[in-house]
Amino acid sequence: MKNEMKPIVVIGAGIVGVSTALWLQNQGKEVVLVDKALPGNGASMGNAGLLAQWAMVPVNAPELWKSAPKYLLSKSSPIFLKWHYFPKLLPWLIKFMANATESRSKKIIENLVPLVQDSVDQHKSLVKGTSAEKWLRDSKFSYIYKTHEAFKADAYGWKVKSGYGFIPNLVLGNDVRDEEPILSPDVRCMAVLEGQGHITNPLGYVKALFDVFQKNGGKFIKKSVKNLNTVNDHIYSVQLEDEEIICQKAVVTSGIWSKNLIKNLKIKVPLETERGYHVVYENPSVEPRNPMMITEGKFAVTPMTTGLRCAGTVELGGLNASASRKPIDFIKKVSQKTFPDLKFENTSEWMGFRPTLPDSLPMIGEIDNTGIFTGFGHQHIGMTSGPKTGFILAQLVTNNKLNLDISGYSPKRFK
Repeated sequence: MKNEMKPIVVIGAGIVGVSTALWLQNQGKEVVLVDKALPGNGASMGNAGLLAQWAMVPVNAPELWKSAPKYLLSKSSPIFLKWHYFPKLLPWLIKFMANATESRSKKIIENLVPLVQDSVDQHKSLVKGTSAEKWLRDSKFSYIYKTHEAFKADAYGWKVKSGYGFIPNLVLGNDVRDEEPILSPDVRCMAVLEGQGHITNPLGYVKALFDVFQKNGGKFIKKSVKNLNTVNDHIYSVQLEDEEIICQKAVVTSGIWSKNLIKNLKIKVPLETERGYHVVYENPSVEPRNPMMITEGKFAVTPMTTGLRCAGTVELGGLNASASRKPIDFIKKVSQKTFPDLKFENTSEWMGFRPTLPDSLPMIGEIDNTGIFTGFGHQHIGMTSGPKTGFILAQLVTNNKLNLDISGYSPKRFK
């Protein structure tokens, strides 16, 4: 079989993988999508549904040196740690904190901007004319502060955002309730960004995109990938549990699970998981008009078809430990304090894995000239940047020109 007649295999059916598959189909390519779970059932399902165009400030910004000790030692903090995991985490954490400098943050921000700043348009372009359109909403996005002084304390982040055109409208005092009646009177400051967007059901959204993929002739195989087989240092096939898919190229978009898939390819992949949580208040009595970030809790609040979703926090604890109660209890406590009139029929809870590299940037690109491409490590911006990452990967896989410097995302950048 001629190489160009073989399919392209995309491993991982989250937002990045499905987006990649769709963009490849748009270029006339035959695509096989493989995942051990059903499409959209990983981190793509449990996020806040935000198209976070403003999310170019990494978690490991320079100010983290001051805030991290306070967060880790406080009983009322949005950052949690499984202390038994700390010895294994420490080498990664050292690398992560080494990037929390002015010069490194500047470079990281410059690389995050192209992935996020036009997210709303990227999503609209991907779903135009499809059934997935119904899950997208235009909206405002607000940062919620107790006081104006608390907003001023976020000066570093707002300076960065404003430099890229994300300049907030400030709403102060009692005017906050005119903007968002659901908020407690204790909230005295809102920083409102116009022209944003969100998804009203992340799982429904990815499923709808997947349906488009299948209607376009795409093939899906629900099996685990055991190995990437190479011949003369080039991809030959993708080895599944009980079958082999001979392919021309392969794209790894499996989030936190990607590390094991490429461990034999002689590159260093210091990938760690940030365990994220959400609480959904089902049939809520009140909802915000637009999504928001409760800065006290560092989690987002988004009205969805399934209820009011409060999603965020960070827990460092690896892949194998069971879910913790403390992050869930923290989200509930801050939510009830922020929305004192909120009543609901029930709550549902979730925990998932955000794949994060020490420099807060994803790995996007080809590994040498192997025909194996990577698209993972998106930490908090997976849903936001999924379509853009998919477009970049499709261009790379098909050898089309890309008007973007992607060297900052290189799979080989960790020597």
